[in-house]
Amino acid sequence: MSNEQKYQTGIGTSNADSITLLGKDLASEILGKVSFGDLAFWLIAKRRPSAGELVIFEAVLASLADHGFTPTAIAARLTYTSAPDSLQGALAAGLLGGGSRFLGVTEDCAMFLNQHIKALANIPTTEAGWDEVAKNVVISTRESKKFVPGLGHPVHKVQDPRTPVLFALAHEHKTFGNHLSLFEAIGRVHPLILNKTLPLNGAGVCGAALADLGLPMGVLRGVALLARCAGLLGHLVEEQENPIGIDVYMSVDRNIDYQPPTA
Repeated sequence: MSNEQKYQTGIGTSNADSITLLGKDLASEILGKVSFGDLAFWLIAKRRPSAGELVIFEAVLASLADHGFTPTAIAARLTYTSAPDSLQGALAAGLLGGGSRFLGVTEDCAMFLNQHIKALANIPTTEAGWDEVAKNVVISTRESKKFVPGLGHPVHKVQDPRTPVLFALAHEHKTFGNHLSLFEAIGRVHPLILNKTLPLNGAGVCGAALADLGLPMGVLRGVALLARCAGLLGHLVEEQENPIGIDVYMSVDRNIDYQPPTA
C-alpha cells in the first residue's frame, strides 16, 4: 500500500504544456471567453452563473468597490506612504480593515437572514406572510438587545441609492429569493416596532442578493473584499499620482493633544 500523500483540489493545476482551471484549458477555453466576474463566481460556486446571476453578482461587486475615504482606503494610502515599495502591503492593509463596521455587513446580513429563514417551518409565499416573519425577527432581535445587520446607514439617512436598484435588478433577472424577501419585509415593518424609520443599506442588500444566488455563506465577506480590492487599487494609483497620505499623517501628528497619565 502506497504511503504517498495526496492533496486534492478542483481549482487549478498545470504541467509543462498547459494550465487547467476548473477543468478547462485556460488558454483555449477561458482566455477571451470568460469575464472576470463570471470566473470569480465560478471559482466560488463551482458552477457557471446564469446570465441573470452574473448581472447580480457583478452589480454587487460594483456596489461595494469604493465608498470614498473610508478607513479601508485611508489605511491603504497611509501604508503606501510608509512603504511605497510594498503595493501588496498597502492593499492588504486596506483589506484587513473589512469588518463589522465596513464591508463585513454584507456577510453579517446574509448570515442573519439565513439563520432566521432556516428556522421557519414554512416559507411564506406572500408579502403579508413575509411581513409577519419580519415582525418576529425585528422583535426578537430588539429583545436580545442586538441590531438587524444592514438596517441603517451613517450617511444615507433616508434611502441608500443602491438599494432600490439592486432590488429591481434581482426582480428583473429572477434571482429575488427568500433572503431578499425577508430583508425587504424588514424594511417595511421595522418602523412600527422600532418607532423610527431606517434605510436598508446597500451592503445588506448585497449580502441578501449573494445569499439568494446560493453562494457559500462562509465566503460572502470575501466577495465584498474582492470588490473593495479594485477600489483600493484605484486609491493607490491616486496616491502615486496625487498623494494625500503624508498630509493625513502630518495633520494628525501636528494636532496631538498629549495628556500623559497622571498616576
